[in-house]
Amino acid sequence: MSKVVSVQDAVCRIPDGAVVSVSSSSSLGCPDAVLKAIGARFDAEGHPRAITALHPIAAGDVYGVKGMDHIAKDGLLSRVLAGSYPSGPSSVAMPEIWKMIVEDRVAAYNVPSGIMFDMHREAAAHRPGVLTKVGLETFVDPKRQGCAMNDKGAASPIVSRVEFGGDTWLHFPNITPNVAIIRATTSDERGNLTYEHEGAYLGGLEQAICVRNNGGLVIAQVKRITANGSLRPHEVRVPGHLVDCVVVDPNQKQTTETQYDPAISGEIMRPWDSFSHAEHGVEKVIARRAAQELKRGMTANLGFGISAMVPRILLEEGHPDAVTWAIEQGAVGGVPLTGFAFGCASNADAFVPSPQQFIYFQGAGFDVSFLSFLEVDVEGNVNVSKLGKKPYLTAGCGGFVDITAHARKIVFSGWFEAGAQIELTENGIHIAAPGKFTKMVDEVEHVTFSGRRAREQGQNVLYVTERCVIELTGNGLVATEIMPGIDPEAHIVAASGGHVRVAENARVMPKSLLAEAPMGLEL
Repeated sequence: MSKVVSVQDAVCRIPDGAVVSVSSSSSLGCPDAVLKAIGARFDAEGHPRAITALHPIAAGDVYGVKGMDHIAKDGLLSRVLAGSYPSGPSSVAMPEIWKMIVEDRVAAYNVPSGIMFDMHREAAAHRPGVLTKVGLETFVDPKRQGCAMNDKGAASPIVSRVEFGGDTWLHFPNITPNVAIIRATTSDERGNLTYEHEGAYLGGLEQAICVRNNGGLVIAQVKRITANGSLRPHEVRVPGHLVDCVVVDPNQKQTTETQYDPAISGEIMRPWDSFSHAEHGVEKVIARRAAQELKRGMTANLGFGISAMVPRILLEEGHPDAVTWAIEQGAVGGVPLTGFAFGCASNADAFVPSPQQFIYFQGAGFDVSFLSFLEVDVEGNVNVSKLGKKPYLTAGCGGFVDITAHARKIVFSGWFEAGAQIELTENGIHIAAPGKFTKMVDEVEHVTFSGRRAREQGQNVLYVTERCVIELTGNGLVATEIMPGIDPEAHIVAASGGHVRVAENARVMPKSLLAEAPMGLEL
């Protein structure tokens, strides 16, 4: 019997009070048609009501795929736990989900993506929740916010500190989903799913297993249907016995601005010279200096922002495959993409399901992580997850906390000052006008990365800016390398309000970092 049904029939099976787990990463793999149908059913019937939504990574964005905004309605959504949320510039309208959060109309939590996947694994096996050190001393820790994003969230804690085996851990009790909404490319009539046009597997299999093991409902959205027996077993990523019903959306997008690109799904390999290089400017200079921390043969993790430019630096310098990149959505190798397609890679060597990728990240199997920062404080703490004045400018923590928890080496990149007017000259950096405020603060608004814990664990931590390279030491933040043209006292010490001091043996970085021509990077 065929499991293919209309999207309306599928969402009518979702009960009031359901805990709904959604597989997505922004627009990558987003089952948008199903989420839209849930919102439409609620508008018409008032059901389903009071659901809890679990999003290991964000569902939707602000650029054309609404995702979780379809269900951001009073009465429909009562609680949301997400690794990240739709985000964008202040020039776009605030997403509905963010309005609900800041107006305290929904209990909201920002939970690290890896922990979100861990929660599914533990609930699937009927174990008593997640026991982890990921997030200790950060906003995840109940000593701080305990993942809560507003008062409603804080009123119902989801994490506690516990002592086990003579050590301190964070414990997340199970929040067991009874509905999973996942996406694939092709389904046969029995619900076997393949992912040949997808840019990642994400966590669909694990979410389906969790819901199936707890007697729930699994809905799969796909682009197309094929006859039984036509799918090769090795290509089936989610077997049909885990799937209850299948809905078809022939227009589902691969990413926000990409209907379908076979290079993203690994079906073809792009020539190296087909990739654009990073645009010349201050952020490229920062990315160039960050790239100097690499050595041939390394495996490096990569995050959003300036850090995402580092692979393009290697391309321009003639080292397209010298380093293996690993990103949280699951791509390994190749060239991670930027902009709307971030989270995908072209020319990937492999696609690893996100839950397994996060096990690799949490255990620090990689050599170095390149991440960005919004602000850094005197303790070396980093905030990337909260901006109180404009909350939706950040997506939240995503996999940042999982990645940094035990990483051996972390290179953070960002601007020293916000809004400074910087000119690149033959003689070095020229600050034409100071910024509105320094990113080097006394205390960060949100601790996404704990400098104190990093020092205790002996992690190697650098902060690369347009003015200097800063090291996290036992004596705080110390600038050890200075950009040419920068006055250390005026442009670093005074500009940071004394939060950054300059090492006595600080060296001046080479001017080749500023040139329009390749800098001659050797790996």
